Amino acid sequence: MRALAPATGPRWSGIAHAFAGSRQQADHFVDLGFKLGFGGAVTYERALQLRRLAVELPVSALVLETDAPDIPPHWLYTTAERRAAGETQRANEPGELPAIAQVVAALRGITPAELAVANRANACAALPKLHALLV
Repeated sequence: MRALAPATGPRWSGIAHAFAGSRQQADHFVDLGFKLGFGGAVTYERALQLRRLAVELPVSALVLETDAPDIPPHWLYTTAERRAAGETQRANEPGELPAIAQVVAALRGITPAELAVANRANACAALPKLHALLV
């Protein structure tokens, strides 16, 4: 995270990683200039608050992330009972991002391509040096 020079507008840029807070917290982060990281947790149907935020917040506030390997999407999760029975947890990797994007796009009622365009712009806004790597 870095402070921005202008006296007007957001004071910071960066990403609130693996955001799982309230709407009030989300609005506060966005007002400060942060993007909110949404990853594997948003793929769980029971993550009602997080899924609601993924829909209600402006798309300009979102950045998709995998949080690999820590927070797997629901399709990779292995319950504690299954792990105790010897089943291993599948690895969460950055390659899961397109499937996470499909979930968020479906929740928002937009195409994954539309979400990808917004995500790229948002990531570059949050991490200004990233744009040079993507050109």
